[in-house]
Amino acid sequence: MLEYRAEGLCRSANRLRREELEHCIAAHEILQSTALAFDTARRLRFEVCGQRAYMPYTQCVDPAPGETVKDIAVLIRVGRPTCFVITGTERDETGQEVFVLSRAAAQRACRENYLDRLECGAVIPCTVTHIENFGAFCDVGCGISALLPIDCLSVSRIASPADRVAVGQQLLCAVKSRDAQGRIVLTLRELLGTWSENAACFAAGETVVGIVRSVEEYGVFIEIAPNLAGLAEADPTLRPGQAVSVYIKNILPDKMKIKLVVVNKNLGQPLRFEPHYFVTRGPIRRWTYSTPQSRKQIETVFV
Repeated sequence: MLEYRAEGLCRSANRLRREELEHCIAAHEILQSTALAFDTARRLRFEVCGQRAYMPYTQCVDPAPGETVKDIAVLIRVGRPTCFVITGTERDETGQEVFVLSRAAAQRACRENYLDRLECGAVIPCTVTHIENFGAFCDVGCGISALLPIDCLSVSRIASPADRVAVGQQLLCAVKSRDAQGRIVLTLRELLGTWSENAACFAAGETVVGIVRSVEEYGVFIEIAPNLAGLAEADPTLRPGQAVSVYIKNILPDKMKIKLVVVNKNLGQPLRFEPHYFVTRGPIRRWTYSTPQSRKQIETVFV
């Protein structure tokens, strides 16, 4: 089991007996609890094992080199599971003992002992935290964010990352690269199978459910798996994102094409394919989507 998990998946401090908590403190184990408030002393407040706890502002985030902490990054933790290590105890204004927490220390440990040691092509778990037009941001451990760009979500083109993933969804992704500040960029498409692997899941003569991805003058591209789409005859009444049922007329590996016929375009309900992983372990060195016979070669080299 991975030691440095995404927030929401860490061990809950409030489910521990006091003796278990003392052991976690001594071992500097990363725990989590829900932040109850951000008070006027600029601290996140918690309750841990029935005892008050707080996290000083400077301990709420460990910024990447060159980054500054914005208040919103702290304020949005209120009401959410937040990871931390317990660094000690202090007395509050009434003389009661309170735990002192540090999310920054948990994030530093995660970077030093886990994330900074990952090589390109490593396959890691992550959790989608929010979605923008250009990609999805994922928690790769202790609230540390990595970008999953829209063009890395699948080989099939999509209009929005929300067509592929949802906030809170747990994924496997590969480490694509790091930027100048050392922040991780993720990719998902290499785990979702090659053209041949996906096409082998279907057969000519079958009728399956698909999602319209692009409506062109010469035809309609319809996705039947996250990394596999076929072409149906032009139909201006169809729209991107629409769920349809399609008849698989032909599968042509040499041209990397699938010919489809729309059977029913009035399914009504929305549809989003869940990831089906053909790769679950790394490191990946080179990944080739295309068939050997195809003139169009799509591949990723992890360096």
